[in-house]
Amino acid sequence: MSGGTDRKTGPDGKARELARPGSVRHSLIELAGPAVLAEILCALVGGWPGAGAGVVLLALTGLLLARRVAGAEARPFTLLRQPRGTDVYEQGLGDWRWTVRQGLDPQGDAGPLCARLQRLYAVRLAEVHGLNLPADRDRAAELLGPRLWPWIDPLAPRPAEVFPPEVLHELVDRLDSL
Repeated sequence: MSGGTDRKTGPDGKARELARPGSVRHSLIELAGPAVLAEILCALVGGWPGAGAGVVLLALTGLLLARRVAGAEARPFTLLRQPRGTDVYEQGLGDWRWTVRQGLDPQGDAGPLCARLQRLYAVRLAEVHGLNLPADRDRAAELLGPRLWPWIDPLAPRPAEVFPPEVLHELVDRLDSL
């Protein structure tokens, strides 16, 4: 047997290949019959213009199916796409430096620092302990302790005080030890 076909001997003694169900060749054979019937129907109903429209419609459908089967995209095709730059933003080390500096500054904003630390803790707790941070808050609070938990709790408001450097050091150390 070869990759996508089975061999069968025909009446003339020559080996003929049959398409194995589930293979691309089998799918094309199965779709060819309805496609020919649809084209004949378009030609009978609309004449030459209908036949032309049927050919265009079948070709477009075939191209879209081929694109999907080839794995071009997991998302469906739409004409309204997000701009390329807003899809994904990879954060670099320079962003972390700015975020930590802003989080520790009394006039800065600790929100981005808390959000990033929450994401890091969510990933670490999921990987190591199998916890979902928003769903398993009690267990996560036990692992972090009462001093650190208010800074990581995703559902509680952020503490009003400025982000203390010693808390940041403790959070990083605790993250490493988890």
